[in-house]
Amino acid sequence: MRAGFDIRAGYDTDRRCKHAFETNNEATFHTRDVALLQPEEILAHFSGKRPSVLAGCAPCQPFSTYKQRYDEDPRWDLVDSFARLAVKVSPDFITMENVPALLKYKAGAVFSNFSQTLQNAGYHVSWQVAKCELFGVPQKRRRLVVVASKAANPPQLSPTHQTPLTVKDAIANLPPVAAGTRAENDPLHISASLSETNLRRIRASQPGGTWRDWPYELRAKCHQRSSGKTYSGVYARMVWDAPSPTMTTQCYGYGNGRFGHPEQDRAITLREAALLQSFPPQYSFLPDDEIPNMSEVGRWIGNAVPVGLAQAIGRCIGSVIKENEFGSK
Repeated sequence: MRAGFDIRAGYDTDRRCKHAFETNNEATFHTRDVALLQPEEILAHFSGKRPSVLAGCAPCQPFSTYKQRYDEDPRWDLVDSFARLAVKVSPDFITMENVPALLKYKAGAVFSNFSQTLQNAGYHVSWQVAKCELFGVPQKRRRLVVVASKAANPPQLSPTHQTPLTVKDAIANLPPVAAGTRAENDPLHISASLSETNLRRIRASQPGGTWRDWPYELRAKCHQRSSGKTYSGVYARMVWDAPSPTMTTQCYGYGNGRFGHPEQDRAITLREAALLQSFPPQYSFLPDDEIPNMSEVGRWIGNAVPVGLAQAIGRCIGSVIKENEFGSK
């Protein structure tokens, strides 16, 4: 919507996404498996009068570097399923976002097949690995972005921020909360509880530091062994004056990465994670009277396409629409 598009519908297997999608997009949500979708279901949403866009994203976990050993994950086939569905729907534009490791998964065959399927259907396919901090996302995140067009070869995304936004830019103005508590006026500004040991650990942590800064007795047993000494990016605080690390589906957990607040003795809240993903400050993930489940909302936030990056994709498609004539479908 922020890029000027009329969003008509969305599909996902998680029925709990309905509130967020419909409330923030003023569009219809459908609980459906993309692999089972029929082209007619999507075509019913197109007006036939304006250029049409189909956006899809398979779960990134099967293609993440640390997951590539799990070769039997059935979700990897969703990339092919989306390509087959897209060419049958035949919109003016197709876009997909995923992790850069997709370029190497199965020696690059999955992405190559995806791209070739679109090209065989008459699409010009452009792709790049985007640095999200160049698009107004206060986060170090690399994403593979594909834009395909029937009209012309789409340009590369145009960066909007030569100087990246920082953690301070995104979350410094939020009211303080203690570990295990939430703000009265925002149910999403909620922080996970910490054990007494983890409270001692975060109090011993410096922004940008590691668990190596702690007294030896506070170190986790795995870090006391030689095999765990290289894993320094967990149990750590963020830095105010730099972008955050990549928001994962478990970014609300202090021990899951560099997800400690720069000053307060806690992990970041769900609202802070959303802001670091460049969601608008008042984005509604749940009804106001519903207390969020940390793992559920954390999954939604970590899996999301950062809003700033999505806007850049929209602007890219908009530039092709502006420069080319489109007839009715």
